Formats: sequence, structure tokens, C-alpha cells
Amino acid sequence: MKKLLIAAIVLVILYAAATGAFFFAMCQGPDFFARTMRHVPDYAFIVFPLKPLWMDARKGTLHVGDAAPDFALESTDHKSHFQLSSVRGQEPVVLVFGSYT
Repeated sequence: MKKLLIAAIVLVILYAAATGAFFFAMCQGPDFFARTMRHVPDYAFIVFPLKPLWMDARKGTLHVGDAAPDFALESTDHKSHFQLSSVRGQEPVVLVFGSYT
């Protein structure tokens, strides 16, 4: 009985450590996260609470009504740049995230 209890405690510790490692990876940049998740087997998505971890890791700090953070984008022809702060307070800006390829 004692060996079973020790095995259960070890499994709980390993589960908590793996969950913490997933959360750490999710808090990093996309490149690090992709390199990490590439090695994760499919069954991990069933065993670990990855969706709640992802939602917490990527929730950000902005709230409805907050000003958008400043950013700069390069044009598709690589000849010009757009910076959000250059139009702040002048005109509405709509951001569309998607792929047109």
C-alpha cells in the first residue's frame, strides 16, 4: 500500500511539473512554443488541460476601451512602414487578421 501511495505522489508531481512546463512554453514567443509543441504527442491534448492553460497564458492585459498598443508594420512590397501612433486620434483604424494566400 505504501508503494502505491508513493507512486501516486510521484505521478502527481510529474503531472504538475509537465503542466507547469507547458504553461511556461505557452508564455514564451511563438517560435519557442512551436519548437516545444512539435515534440508533444497527440494524447497530451487529452491528458493535460492545454486549452485553459493557453487561454490564461495568452489573455493579455488589455480590456475593452483600452488604447491599442503601438506597433509598426512593413508593407507587402517592403518599401514603406505603417506605425499606429502616426494616426492615433486622427482617424479610425481597423485591424484585420487573416491570411489571403
